[in-house]
Amino acid sequence: KTEVYGTMTERLSRADWLKAGLQALARDGAASLKADVLAKRLGVSRGSFYWHFADIDAFHYALAAAWRDVAVEQVIRLLEQAAPKMRMRRLLGIALGADPSLEIGMRAWAASSPRAQEAVTAVDARRLAYMERMLTAVGVAPEASGVRARVIYWAYLGSVLSRVRVEDSMLARLIDELADFATRDERL
Repeated sequence: KTEVYGTMTERLSRADWLKAGLQALARDGAASLKADVLAKRLGVSRGSFYWHFADIDAFHYALAAAWRDVAVEQVIRLLEQAAPKMRMRRLLGIALGADPSLEIGMRAWAASSPRAQEAVTAVDARRLAYMERMLTAVGVAPEASGVRARVIYWAYLGSVLSRVRVEDSMLARLIDELADFATRDERL
């Protein structure tokens, strides 16, 4: 479904609402995830919102699913294009180089919303499982891959929550150190 809004000939889609919701969550937090607030930002009536979503709960459900896709599935699709030995460095570059606002917004929302908490829990599990498989695929022993994946993931979460932006040269060094740690061969 699409709806014509205003006097413009453009159409506002369900994806437009979800994109606006993710942007609002990143910029202003969960309090901005209301039909009237988003409609005002988009310059449309609330009726446009209800054209695509039965209610705010349905929107929140779709928004959590959209975040899971952005936060995990799109990243995995990108990583799968790289050689297995390069995936950890690429993942660290993506994760540590990204704007943390959406991750912070989602995790803050999860503190007060069971739906958001379910999404965060699912994303955490999916990210860790993927990293474990990624490490095992490059020769890290299975018992070590789980531990290393968690250390890397916790380093990522710490960087997100600290909101500290590092210089490119420091970022490159961090990526190298973390990737070397994660993929080192214990047999040496």
